[in-house]
Amino acid sequence: MNTQELLVFKQKALQWAAQFDVCCCLDSNEYTDPYSKYDFLLAAGTKHQLNSSAGNAFQALQEFRNTHQEWMFGMLSYDLKNELEDLHTAHENTLAFPDLFFFVPEHLLMVKNGRAEVLTGNPDVLETISQLNYQRAETGSIPSIERRMDKATYISKVEQLRKSIAMGDIYEVTFCQEFFAENAAIDPYQVYLNLNQVSPTPFSGFFKLYGKYILSASPERFLCKRGAQLFSQPIKGTAKRSTNSGEDQLIRSALAGNSKEKAENVMIVDLVRNDLTKSAVKGSVKVEELFGIYTFPQVHQMISTVSCTMDPELHVVEAIKNTFPAGSMTGAPKLRAMELIEETECSRRGMYSGAFGYFDPSDDFDFNVVIRSILYDSTSKYLSFQVGGAITYASSAEAEYEECLLKASAIVKTLKGSVT
Repeated sequence: MNTQELLVFKQKALQWAAQFDVCCCLDSNEYTDPYSKYDFLLAAGTKHQLNSSAGNAFQALQEFRNTHQEWMFGMLSYDLKNELEDLHTAHENTLAFPDLFFFVPEHLLMVKNGRAEVLTGNPDVLETISQLNYQRAETGSIPSIERRMDKATYISKVEQLRKSIAMGDIYEVTFCQEFFAENAAIDPYQVYLNLNQVSPTPFSGFFKLYGKYILSASPERFLCKRGAQLFSQPIKGTAKRSTNSGEDQLIRSALAGNSKEKAENVMIVDLVRNDLTKSAVKGSVKVEELFGIYTFPQVHQMISTVSCTMDPELHVVEAIKNTFPAGSMTGAPKLRAMELIEETECSRRGMYSGAFGYFDPSDDFDFNVVIRSILYDSTSKYLSFQVGGAITYASSAEAEYEECLLKASAIVKTLKGSVT
């Protein structure tokens, strides 16, 4: 398939999958990535499923994996931290996603090198999909988008966190804020297609779980396993794109040399190295790339890659557990940063800054970080997205606030809403 044929196939395939109660689409948007095995995966329908709450969720997942050594897709909520550490979450659970959900798909389609293939289920599905008539639909009704905290509150809380850093409590913390809309009647399928068009990213995805949806334009890999190797690619460092190519290149170069952004990035790289040590063959943790600059439609990002050789005695689920949640979304030291996040943020994160992805039959896996994502409950009509940034002592609260608005811009544009 050429590029246009591939785009039409993906639209029709997702339209077909979205009729099932449960489906998961993972799309690399043709970004070249040395660690990706598939360009596009689409899982629909469930043969077996696991829905578990924090407390014994990782153990339940390990047992589920042992029983089903085949393709599995699933999601991990940020609130699983409460199982891993002595933490709790007091904020209202407005979206009520499961803490952990995995399923063995009834149907599974793959695209690799421009060729579609049915991996699980009826091979005639490709013919069914080709005969669908995709027509662009309206995204639906979006009332005004509200903020969970106003600018003054945000700035006050950032200053509070900077005091904690000055006292030596932490080095860095990822502080987030929620934007939300009530009575939002959207077409999740069309909103995802629009979001993916406005902001195509290498870890984008669509996850439908009965009436709940994750519509994701994530640029970040949480963790993947390739053979005996684990790879994590934390993002820290963001700069706005320019429509002027010369100016855009200068912005990219400035990000590459920005000492504050590099300091933020290296702190998280150290945290990820520490997390991977728990799963690694001794002495095998290494930084594959430090301060790589990658360009996306709205932003340039600073991305580092950390790897290790996985301890062969370790279960694959334990490798995920040992690094969860993503260090780029917590801060350092990790536990204290998560405590301060609970104290200062005004919303429950839930699926935001969690992860979703797959295990394949060989026990390789790949999971994104749920950022730049819309979370939607079609029953309550509650729509939410969160954005954040790394706070260090060198942070300017005003600049951090502006960075949040930049990160939210693709979603606001997709929803054709206005922020109040």
